[in-house]
Amino acid sequence: MATHKELDVWKEAIDLVTKIYKMTADFPDREQFGLVSQMTRAAISVPSNIAEGAARGTSKEYVRFLNISLASLSELETQLIISQNLGYSVTLEIFSDVENIQAKLYKLRNYLNTK
Repeated sequence: MATHKELDVWKEAIDLVTKIYKMTADFPDREQFGLVSQMTRAAISVPSNIAEGAARGTSKEYVRFLNISLASLSELETQLIISQNLGYSVTLEIFSDVENIQAKLYKLRNYLNTK
């Protein structure tokens, strides 16, 4: 099994964190402790939990941490929709990135569940 740094899904999740930080830099100051804080924490949680799960040593624990990553990704997606509804600048590319990462996490989880 590859280390987390060799996984495309981990690399893409790292890139998503960077995009979220850049995107939220343009949000109003009043959102600094609201949406911005929530979105950056949820985004950071995705690659962090992929890495932690990979380091745990068992497929069962890895799957548990992938589920946490998926939950954080769903949380982030919800916050992106709220941001979009509030008229903040949210690109379709970000939504596409979330869907891509989600699909890869599901595939990795399914693979580990068959081991």
